[in-house]
Amino acid sequence: MFFIDTNVFVYALLSSEPLKKQRALHLVEHALGTGMGCVSYQVIQEFANVALRKFAHRFTTQQCKQFIDAAMQPLNRVASSPALMDTALDLQGETGYGLYDCLILAAALECEASVVYSEDLQHHQLLRATLRIVNPFLNSATQDAMPWDTTAQVRP
Repeated sequence: MFFIDTNVFVYALLSSEPLKKQRALHLVEHALGTGMGCVSYQVIQEFANVALRKFAHRFTTQQCKQFIDAAMQPLNRVASSPALMDTALDLQGETGYGLYDCLILAAALECEASVVYSEDLQHHQLLRATLRIVNPFLNSATQDAMPWDTTAQVRP
């Protein structure tokens, strides 16, 4: 399993960043095609906020609903809960990341992901010996292959 952060969905729709858009689209398509990707309800909420308020060409409510139903709801495996918050608070103490980033990491751990794809966190950091943070938009040699190739990216 792998977890997809909000920024991947945002880049999948941005024509101003063609390389990031291509990588994001491949990652989302792979997640949907294999059923191995997951997101949390928080990711959906964050995406809706960006799409409705911050896109240069803002989504209408209907466009936002359609995108969420097609690309995000099939991957939604983690809802908010007291246990998720407890884990996020523990992770904040362990990592020093902000609470919302820690909620993303806690959700990735809850869905038993081995990788969380995000450009907002420390690339290649390993958390709790099971979860690797990967920035799918880096231009390093390991990123030039498929950005979701977890076999090469999950090793400690």
